[in-house]
Amino acid sequence: MSASTPFALFANATSLPWAEVPAWPVAELVHKTGRELNRGARLCAWFGLPEGDRTCLVAVLAFDADNTLAVGRSTPFIGTYPALTLLNPQAHLFEREVWEQHGLTPAGHPWLKPVRRTAGDAPANGEFFRVDGREIHEVAVGPVHAGIIEPGHFRFQCAGEEVLHLEIALGYQHRGVETALAGGPHRATMSQMETVAGDTTIAHATAHATILESLAGAEAPLRAQWLRAMALELERLANHTGDMGALANDVAFLPTSAACGKIRGDFLNLTALICGNRFGRGLVRPGGCRHDLEPARATQLLGRLKTALADTEQALAWLWDAASVRTRFENVGVVFPAQAAEIGLVGPAARACGLVRDVRYDHPAGWHRFAQAPVAVWPGGDVFARARVRSLEIQRAGQYLGEQLAAPADGELHSEIAPPAPDTFAVALVEGWRGEVCHVALTDTAGRFRRYKIVDPSFHNWTGLALALRGTAISDFPICNKSFNLSYCGFDL
Repeated sequence: MSASTPFALFANATSLPWAEVPAWPVAELVHKTGRELNRGARLCAWFGLPEGDRTCLVAVLAFDADNTLAVGRSTPFIGTYPALTLLNPQAHLFEREVWEQHGLTPAGHPWLKPVRRTAGDAPANGEFFRVDGREIHEVAVGPVHAGIIEPGHFRFQCAGEEVLHLEIALGYQHRGVETALAGGPHRATMSQMETVAGDTTIAHATAHATILESLAGAEAPLRAQWLRAMALELERLANHTGDMGALANDVAFLPTSAACGKIRGDFLNLTALICGNRFGRGLVRPGGCRHDLEPARATQLLGRLKTALADTEQALAWLWDAASVRTRFENVGVVFPAQAAEIGLVGPAARACGLVRDVRYDHPAGWHRFAQAPVAVWPGGDVFARARVRSLEIQRAGQYLGEQLAAPADGELHSEIAPPAPDTFAVALVEGWRGEVCHVALTDTAGRFRRYKIVDPSFHNWTGLALALRGTAISDFPICNKSFNLSYCGFDL
C-alpha cells in the first residue's frame, strides 16, 4: 500500500535529506495523512518544527505490512488548521501536544486541552469531561499515590461502581527532555536518553544510538548489534516478570507475586553481569557498545538465565492454574480490536487485542534483520490477554536469548562514526518491552539537532487504559492499570 503514497518513503534506522521530504499546505498535509491512516498506516509521530515566527507540521507514518516508513510536512504557517483527529483518532494527543507547544489550533478537535501544562507550569489537569445525572458521582485519584511512583491524576465518572468515563492527566514534572536535546548531541545527551524512561533504558539508548548512526550513514558492528538485541530481551524479561508479579499481587495471589518480585531481580542482575548496571546504563553507545560479553561470562549468563526462566515458568504455572485468578482477569478491562487499531495501540497492549504489531517483525533493524523473536498475540483484549501476551513473551525472549548465546556474532564491538550529516532527517523505531519506541531527529546546517522528537509507547497507550475502564467496576482499576503498566515519565517529555 505504501507504493502509491505521496509521502517520502524510507526504511527504519535510515535517513534522508530534509530537502527530499515533500511539503504541502497544512490542509493538504492533514488530508493526505488522514487518507493514509484510514487505509492502514499508523501515526508514529506528529510534531511541530519552528520556522522563524511560523511552524511547520511533520508527520511520520508506518506502513507495517510493507516494512516501510513515510514522512511529509506542511509549509510553515501560523494560527489554525483542520484537525487531523476528525479523520483519525490516533492524532488526538499529538494535536493537543502541538497546540500546547506551538499555539497551532486544530480546528474542530473534540477535546482540546493541554497535555502537560496549564497556566504556565501548572499541571494539565484543568477542565475535565463530566457526565451529568442524579446518580453520577466523580472519583479523583492522585496525583500523589500510595507508593514510590510518579505523579498522575485519574478522574472517574461513575454510576455506582460502574466507570462510565476515565480521563487521565499527566505531565506533573515538566522534565523538558526534548528541549534539552536541541542543539545536540551534547555530552549529557546519552545520559538523558538512558533516563527518558528508566525501566526502558536499553530501548531508548538503542534508538538514539541508531539515530546518530543513521545520520552518519553508518551502522554499529554486528557484534554490537547482537549484544544490543540481547540486552533488549533481558530488559523485556525483567519488566514482564515484574508485571506478572504485580498483577498477581493485585488479585492477592501471593505465591506468584513473591516469586516474580525475586525473579525480576535475577533478570536485572543478568544485565548487570554484562555492563555493571542493572538497567543497562553505560552499555549502548553510538557506534556500538562499551562492554563485551566474553565466553566465560556468556556461559555464566546462560546458566543463570536457565535457572531464572525455570523459576518463572513455575511461578506462572501457579498463576494460570488458579481459578480465582482467571475469574478476576477474564472479561475485565476489555479493549476491542477495532478500538485498538483506531487509537493506535502499540506493544503487548496491541498484541493482546489480536493486532500483529511488533517493530522487530514489521520494521526490523540492527540484529533483528537476521534473527527475530516470534510475535506473541492473543485475541481477548482483556486483562487476561495482556497477561498471557507477557507470559508468552517471557518464554520466547528466553528461547531467543538461549539461541543467540549459542551462536554469538564475532568481530569488533565499537567503530567510530562521523558527526551527523547536515540538514538530514532520520527515524529509529525499537520494540521496547512496552511497545514501539520512536526517535526522530532533524539536523541543521551545522549537523546539530534542530529538532529531536521522542514518542514513548506510553504516549500511544494511555488512551487504551481509559477505554479499558469503560463499563468496568472502579475496583478493577488497579489490575487494569497494571495490565498496561504505562510510564508517567516516558510521557512527560
